[in-house]
Amino acid sequence: MPRNDDGELDTALAFLTFAREAVLRKTEGLDDEQIRRALVGTGTTLLGLVQHLTVGERYWFGFHVAGIEAADSWDFGMDVPPDRPAAAVLDDYRTAIHESDRMIREAGSPDTKVLRPVDGRWLSVRWVLAHMTTETARHAGHADILREQIDGTTGR
Repeated sequence: MPRNDDGELDTALAFLTFAREAVLRKTEGLDDEQIRRALVGTGTTLLGLVQHLTVGERYWFGFHVAGIEAADSWDFGMDVPPDRPAAAVLDDYRTAIHESDRMIREAGSPDTKVLRPVDGRWLSVRWVLAHMTTETARHAGHADILREQIDGTTGR
């Protein structure tokens, strides 16, 4: 649990980082079959959650905060092609996190407005940080349940 309290941006990034790391920890030590195993009716897998969060990082921080051109399509789906290596999906998430953190810091202040509106509104970086922290923490909870079903591992 972060204890950072040196300013709004420092605190917000610490909690987002904590949630991101929780998701990644739930994938550690699993083989390819386990990380791709669907244990709920929706077909959600640990690897699918990571892929979904990767797109979210790029969409919210890249497209909205930094104004980077849109991808051909934003596929937030959780279906990972069987020929895509799990390590590549995990590395892509780590890269997206690194890129997002850089873009957040470059924005400078949580008060900074996004460069691309959200539903027609010029929201702040603060809002995007809060949204992505909530989204990531929510999926970390899903990852907790999936990991417990896979091998009984619990905890942060």
